[in-house]
Formats: sequence, structure tokens, C-alpha cells
Amino acid sequence: MNKEKDKNILGANIKKLRNKLELTQEQLSKKADISYTSLTKIETGVIKDPSVYTVAKIAKAFDVTIESLLINDEK
Repeated sequence: MNKEKDKNILGANIKKLRNKLELTQEQLSKKADISYTSLTKIETGVIKDPSVYTVAKIAKAFDVTIESLLINDEK
């Protein structure tokens, strides 16, 4: 396993879903009602442990579970 990559599973999953839905970071931040700066920091791993409330808002914007954002599904 790549430990460095595992440290930012949340950010990687958010970015993957965002790209799949063809959303910009700005669009997703507005949809999730979080700041653009916070979203970019979460995606890039600068913020490694955002609040559960923030993760819940992002999950709701994607219409997915919080768990799905936290699971490393790459094999």
C-alpha cells in the first residue's frame, strides 16, 4: 500500500467524484455550502481531518454516504 496516498483517501475520493460529475471545485463548494478554500484544502490533503459536519455536507452534495468518501476502493 502507498501510505502517502492512504493519508488522503477522502480528498482523492472527492476529487474523483467531482471530476466524474464534471463539477469544478467552486461549483461543488457552493453545492455543499462550504468554502472554496476548505474544499481545495481537503482535496489536496492540507486539511486531513475535516469535521464530520463538513464531510456530511460534501456527501450530501454528491448524494452518497459519508462512508463511501472514506473508503479506499482502489485495488
